Amino acid sequence: MDVRETSPRTRGGRAASRRESRLFLFSVFAESLLTGVWVVLAALPVVTLLPAFAAGCAHLRRHLDGERSTWRDFLSGLREATRSGWRFSLLWWAALALLAFDLRVARSGALPGGPVLIAVSVTGTLTAIVLGLRTAAQWRPGLGWPAVARAAVRRGLGADLGGSLLLVGGLAVVTVATWQLLPLAAPAVGALAACAVAVESKGRAAVERESARRLRGCN
Repeated sequence: MDVRETSPRTRGGRAASRRESRLFLFSVFAESLLTGVWVVLAALPVVTLLPAFAAGCAHLRRHLDGERSTWRDFLSGLREATRSGWRFSLLWWAALALLAFDLRVARSGALPGGPVLIAVSVTGTLTAIVLGLRTAAQWRPGLGWPAVARAAVRRGLGADLGGSLLLVGGLAVVTVATWQLLPLAAPAVGALAACAVAVESKGRAAVERESARRLRGCN
């Protein structure tokens, strides 16, 4: 076969593949922004923040997998996540409130070792927020939130600490965007949900590769 005849076709195929890849990435970006709006609206009652985030992550996963992913599917996922996760969400908010109180006491100077207590309180708050988001991102219909939370703790503080740090960076982006202009909170939350989906997908793939490696070792 003549190389000169096939090369233009090959180059054309690669160019078409790059265009399709760019279009897909743009569609994911646009879907993330829209998902952020849905998550923020669903989280207005406050206690539904984690279920709303879980529904948003599930919506983005379906979109990435090429499955049907509409606002009706998002609402269906939100109802299921809220029904099964409202108790866990309340406990999560209670833990954040306790940590916020500890931070306020540490900043008041009423106790010795204020700087150390402030550092511990801030670290604890960030850890609780990130583990809550990772739990929401890992949740699936039919799974219990406490069991998913235990798995999120093991992965988030051990096997995939880097992913947790990446989510901390995402939280910083959401905070800065909201501080600069409040309406930017919605798209920033959508980007954070996309980040959480990517982190969990990468972590799951790593676990599968490790399991496959162990099976090959046993054989």
